[in-house]
Amino acid sequence: MSIPKELRYSEEHEWVRVEGNKYYIGITHFAQSELGDIVFVELPEVGDDITVNEPFGSVESVKTVSELYAPISGKVVEVNSSLDDNPEFVNESPYEKAWMVVVEASNTSEYEELMSAEKYEEMINQD
Repeated sequence: MSIPKELRYSEEHEWVRVEGNKYYIGITHFAQSELGDIVFVELPEVGDDITVNEPFGSVESVKTVSELYAPISGKVVEVNSSLDDNPEFVNESPYEKAWMVVVEASNTSEYEELMSAEKYEEMINQD
């Protein structure tokens, strides 16, 4: 299972990648494999604020609907609209094509508090 070392991870199975002052957020390979085939992704609008550990959207699979929890707080500056027509990207490419939102973080220390790849791997192997 793929767990990119350069990303940070939340206990709710979201990942965060930093590029300059932009924080890309998506769900992990582990999360999508547990959910099964993703058929719909609901995301916030550009300009919305998201709050750490609060729901900011959802993913619907053939098995269930699952909330997405914000790994960091900030303002949404970009939404991956390609997921509207291609929700399967979440299954096929969770770290590349299936980033969900980009936020400008309101508290960068929240990013530092997220798990490293090693810690995330330990967590999912305990389940």
